[in-house]
Amino acid sequence: MEKNNINVLNAALDLLKIAAENLNLEPGLHEFLKYPKRSLIVSVPIEKDNGEIKVFKGYRVQHNDAKGPFKGGVRYSPYTDLNEITALAMWMTWKCAVVDIPYGGAKGGISCNPKELSKRELERATRRYTQMIFQLIGPYRDVPAPDMGTNPEIMGWIMDTYSQIKGYSIPEIVTGKPLHLGGSEIREEATSRGLMFCINETMKKLGKKPKGSTVAIQGYGNVGYHAARLLHDLGYTIIAVSDSTTGILNNKGLHPHQIFENKMKSGVVESEGSVNITNQELLELDCDILIPAATENQITKVNADNIKAKMIAEGANGPTTPAASKILQEKEIFQIPDILGNSGGVTVSYFEWVQNLNREHWSRGEVNQKLKHIITKAFSEVSDMAVKLESDMKTAAITFGVKRVAEAMESLGLWP
Repeated sequence: MEKNNINVLNAALDLLKIAAENLNLEPGLHEFLKYPKRSLIVSVPIEKDNGEIKVFKGYRVQHNDAKGPFKGGVRYSPYTDLNEITALAMWMTWKCAVVDIPYGGAKGGISCNPKELSKRELERATRRYTQMIFQLIGPYRDVPAPDMGTNPEIMGWIMDTYSQIKGYSIPEIVTGKPLHLGGSEIREEATSRGLMFCINETMKKLGKKPKGSTVAIQGYGNVGYHAARLLHDLGYTIIAVSDSTTGILNNKGLHPHQIFENKMKSGVVESEGSVNITNQELLELDCDILIPAATENQITKVNADNIKAKMIAEGANGPTTPAASKILQEKEIFQIPDILGNSGGVTVSYFEWVQNLNREHWSRGEVNQKLKHIITKAFSEVSDMAVKLESDMKTAAITFGVKRVAEAMESLGLWP
C-alpha cells in the first residue's frame, strides 16, 4: 500500500487540539506541546556494494521528555520525512503516558527502501546513521527501538556502533535486540500481544465471545502476523490479510502461520482456497474486527463511511485520520486507538531497558504477566475517561495521555 499524502503531522496536531480543549489546557502549554524539543536531519552516505556512493536523509526527532528519557523507534521507509517522524514522536509521547511508563516520545528513521539494499548496505547505513545521531542518544537520554523496515539485527548494529564509540558494551542503549544480545522475552510479538489484550477487554465490554468472531488484518509484517496468530489461537476467525502488494480473503478462515511461511517463500501473502482482494477492499469488508496494522492514514473521510467492521483495533500508528474517526463514531464503530492498542511494543521495550540496566533477564511468563497488567490497567483508565468525557476511546486516550504529560510539565516548571 502506498503512503497516503495526507499530512500526518496535521493529524497529530488536530488530536492534540482536541485534547487541549477537553482539558482546558493553558494556551502557552498547548503551544509548548505542539513542537518537539529538538529535531535533527542528517545525511547518511554509504558506499554501495558496486562501489557507488549513495546518500540518504536521516532523522531523529525528540518531542518531550517531561516524564523520562526519550523513547521511539527507527524506521526505514522511502516515504519517511520530517513531518512523519515529528508526528510519530508526538504520538509516542502520548503513548508512553497512557500506559504510564517513564519515557518521553521520540522517533527516527532513514528515507530509504530497505528491500532495495543488500544486508551489507543496510549495515553501513545503520552504523553511519548511529554515528550521526550519537550525540543525541544514550541510555538515560534517548533509547531507540525497531519500527517499520527495521528488525532485531539492525538494533544489534546500533548497539555495537554506540558501544564501539564508547569503548564498552552498552546493551541498554537500544531495545528490540536479539535475545542473545540482551533482548527481552516476547519483544517480537509485544505490540500484537498488547493489541490482543485490548481486543479481549473490548469483547468483554461489548458482551461478545472470541469464538466465531471474524477478523481482517491490513498489513502482514511483524504486528499483523503475530496479531493474526495470537487471535487465531484464541478462537477468532481470521478471514482476510494483506501485505504491501496484495490481499487474500477466505470467509471459512485462514491459517496465519501457513500464510507467513508462504510469504517467506514467495514474498506475498497467499493461501489455497482464498481469493485475491485489494487493501481497500479489505478495509471495507463486513467483519467483527478490523486491524489496520500497516501505515498511517489508511482510513480517511473518503472511505470511512464504507467501513463495515464493528470494531477497529489500531495496530499501526495513525491509521485513521481525525475526520474519519468522527464518521466511525457516528456509525457506532468501537475504536481501540493506536496509542493504547499498539502500546505493548514500547511497554516491553521498557522492560528490556530495565533488565539491561540491572543486568537481569526475566522469564517469558513474568514479562507477559507484567505486560497484561499494564495494558489492561491502561484500557480501564481510558475507558473511564471516555465515560467522563462522554466520548469515544480515541478522544479519551489522547486526552488522557496529554493530561499526564501536561501535569508533569506543570510540576517541573519552566527553566530558566
